Amino acid sequence: MEELVVRDADVVDGSGAPSYRADVVVDGGRITAIVQEAAAAGCQRPKARRELDAEGLVLSPGFIDMHAHSDLALLRDPDHSAKAAQGVTLEVLGQDGLSYAPVDDRTLAEVRSAIAGWNGSGDDVDFDWRSVGEYLDRLDRGIAVNAAYLIPQGTVRALAVGWEDRPATPRELDRMRQLVAEGLEQGAVGLSSGLTYTPGMYAQDAELTELCRVVASYGGYYCPHHRSYGAGALEAYAEMVELTRKAGCPLHLAHATMNFGENKGRAPELLALLDEALDAGADISLDTYPYTPGSTTLAALLPSWASEGGPAEVLKRLADEDTAERVRHHMEVVGADGCHGVPVDWETIEISGVGDPALGEYVGRTVRESAAARGETPWTTARRLLLDDRLAPSVLQHVGHEENVRTIMRHRVHTGGSDGILQGAKPHPRAYGTFPRYLGRYVRELGVLSLEDCVARLTSRPAARLRLPDRGLVREGYRADLVLFDPATVAAGSTFEQPRTLPTGIPHVLVDGRFVIENGRRTDALAGRAVRRSPV
Repeated sequence: MEELVVRDADVVDGSGAPSYRADVVVDGGRITAIVQEAAAAGCQRPKARRELDAEGLVLSPGFIDMHAHSDLALLRDPDHSAKAAQGVTLEVLGQDGLSYAPVDDRTLAEVRSAIAGWNGSGDDVDFDWRSVGEYLDRLDRGIAVNAAYLIPQGTVRALAVGWEDRPATPRELDRMRQLVAEGLEQGAVGLSSGLTYTPGMYAQDAELTELCRVVASYGGYYCPHHRSYGAGALEAYAEMVELTRKAGCPLHLAHATMNFGENKGRAPELLALLDEALDAGADISLDTYPYTPGSTTLAALLPSWASEGGPAEVLKRLADEDTAERVRHHMEVVGADGCHGVPVDWETIEISGVGDPALGEYVGRTVRESAAARGETPWTTARRLLLDDRLAPSVLQHVGHEENVRTIMRHRVHTGGSDGILQGAKPHPRAYGTFPRYLGRYVRELGVLSLEDCVARLTSRPAARLRLPDRGLVREGYRADLVLFDPATVAAGSTFEQPRTLPTGIPHVLVDGRFVIENGRRTDALAGRAVRRSPV
């Protein structure tokens, strides 16, 4: 007898087609039968060792988070309710050009320091891997949800070139091509870049194009955090479209936003650029989160010249009075490339987390608020915090526009991604709320998307980008990564005031046919595994 039958569910199958009522049978981690209500009339209904009454609930494929920062969280926190409770059954890691494989001992230490604001110091993680394949093997020991991995171009550059602002030599470029090829052979699904983060931002387009050619040859895709989301944003998007056109590589635009004052109302210009490329045959997709503020590290806002050489050199420059004054001038007057070419407005920079608990008084306040309380300039406060916390502070950046968010959300190649940073006392609520917020606010409350269309954007469309032949749809033979939610009550519980609150209206989540959320509670199942690139 089969393991489970989900009885009387309203199936939204991920294809975008209208929902239908059906019994769905699961066995051996896969969907073995779907018996629609009309077909079942007068027939014996399927039986199983366990029945789940889904009356009033929607059954859909599990949600795929196309932009996640759970690279260490999946290892240190087996519960991982931040994502499992949202209905996420697969996350794409290795984002923004910086992660923990491939590395050697030197670059591992440097990367851990550089992105402590994203993932913590990692002192509670056993880094028993160095290659991409070894990291994926580590995930295979058991994690809460499935995970795919993008090779981080900045980490690759750190390993082959270092943290210097210079072109790669031919030998170094060959080494980077080799590292990318090895990572793809070991199961990575593509390549990411963080082109406002060091050292990835030091790569010129010719270098990136060569790496993308390797990615294309393995059937992967390129996922850049491009060079600007502020001043010059459209030019930065166009640069990525042209680069991947030359390389013949599929393009997935990470957290595709148009931020800062100069881009208010300009989302249609971005979409016109993408539509022109798509109509000419380009393979492009994008992801967004359904919020206006962004989130990154405080150190990421520094000018790139101040970050050359790696984290230790950054701290030396900040400690030097004359150099620190140059940094301030670039940030507050010129507009640092780390801050997307826009002069920093300290009123929009809210500290969301620190590495040292003794600095907790800064969390939840903007840099300007903390500076005013101390009777000092915002730069003085920011500089001290960077030095005292050794570059670990994470921030919310309140620079987005709701009309841009909604416009981009409607586009034909849009998918969902949380960009969820789980580190810090007050992280961005998107880490805990992205997917139920799509369903609750933008489907039920605002009607920006239909339910069927929204589910397709969160399931089958990302599965197609990842080239996963048996995920993203409710189909017989497909993996039983499934979510059951109440369309009348599903909502994000997380807020900017209480960002770690779990969502409502998602009582059941299955990964590989096993309940990871049951009756609204996390089980002890570690059903997730690494999802490796499908062979070309």
